[in-house]
Amino acid sequence: MPEINLSTKGFNDVIDITDKVAKIVKDSDIKNGVAVLFVVGATAAITTIEYEPGLIKDIQETLEKIAPIDKYYHHEEAWHDGNGYAHIRASLMKPSFSIPFENGELSLGAWQQIVLIDFDNKPRNRKIIVKLLKC
Repeated sequence: MPEINLSTKGFNDVIDITDKVAKIVKDSDIKNGVAVLFVVGATAAITTIEYEPGLIKDIQETLEKIAPIDKYYHHEEAWHDGNGYAHIRASLMKPSFSIPFENGELSLGAWQQIVLIDFDNKPRNRKIIVKLLKC
């Protein structure tokens, strides 16, 4: 099963994985189908954005309003790891993403890229499982 392995910085690190996913699709024998992506771990998410510095900053600032880093989270009582905010953010944005492809090409819009966002409070090694389904 294809996978993507990345090292992240944590703290809302946004990484464009579009080229890596496109290569997996292009190199496969399946020309028409759906790529299902899943990041292993409870403090990261996969989504699409227009990958540009202003929007990346907007996402980071918005998530800080929704689930602030410095707020108290009950998760701290269980693990004392200070990343309750990261779990909240990841659960809101989700660990999986599906995208159709045709003729070996991802069906993305002109300004749409696939990104991994790592919310944890430390650098991490992340594994993204890629499953291609024929349609």
